[in-house]
Amino acid sequence: MEKITITGVPEHFNFPWTEVVKSQPFLKENIQLEWIDESKGSGAMNKALREGSTDIAIVLTESFIKDRIEGNTAKIIGFHIASPLIWGIHTAAKGNINSLSELEKAPFLISRFGSGSHLMAYLLAKSEGWQIDDSRFEVIGNLDGAIEEFKSIVPKIFLWEKYTTKPLVDKGIFSRIGEIPTPWPCFVIVAREEILNEKYQVLQTLLKALYKKSGSLKTTSDTVTLISEKYKVQEKDIKEWILQTEWQSNNEIQIKDLESTMLVLKDLGLISHTVPVESVVSEKFVKLI
Repeated sequence: MEKITITGVPEHFNFPWTEVVKSQPFLKENIQLEWIDESKGSGAMNKALREGSTDIAIVLTESFIKDRIEGNTAKIIGFHIASPLIWGIHTAAKGNINSLSELEKAPFLISRFGSGSHLMAYLLAKSEGWQIDDSRFEVIGNLDGAIEEFKSIVPKIFLWEKYTTKPLVDKGIFSRIGEIPTPWPCFVIVAREEILNEKYQVLQTLLKALYKKSGSLKTTSDTVTLISEKYKVQEKDIKEWILQTEWQSNNEIQIKDLESTMLVLKDLGLISHTVPVESVVSEKFVKLI
């Protein structure tokens, strides 16, 4: 039996994906879907796409675009989430930090270089007027690494999606002292070049199933309970998150969303040049508007 591997972070955003994979829609065609949780985030998924250890990944928009410009041959086949990601700005609760200004010289904890936590640190620094370079970063791998670091009272900053970290804030491990949204739709669906060519019809059917599942989340009565139980986030927080999240329901991508992402990355000094939007997406799957 053939296998198609799909990788994403083990967070509530990917609930529709895990449900589609659970349904195994291609068994009659002798194709099995395999879901892989990647706790180290987008940088690790970009690496997996490059190495061929995954076929499809759900990656933060800014992280993949940077990696694509730097040589990743995979392409975007659609958006997964069409709304911004709200990043929580965290520090150790026991450190008694009360304002973001107290952290101007603090190091940033990141999952890895090229990840969203790395790239968004530059955006935060610019918005605060801070000077920053890559010497300010400490690689901690994943959320567990940040939990370990925050056992200390040494001031450090950790950017991570606010609802994923909410249980840790509630437990008094993390303190959230601010938020910063992405200026673009937050998650893209990316596929390796080989599977784009070899499994066109399967991918088209898979995307339709995903859009259908995503589109039903806000109208299905047990959605909140199921997501809360699966990802260990309180129901009231999942309700709030769902209200502010816009799910992609078709194959359209606005050119301006990708162009503006590249321009911000270039302005921050994170890429040396921009590229035509058409080179970042697979136009067999994406309708640029």
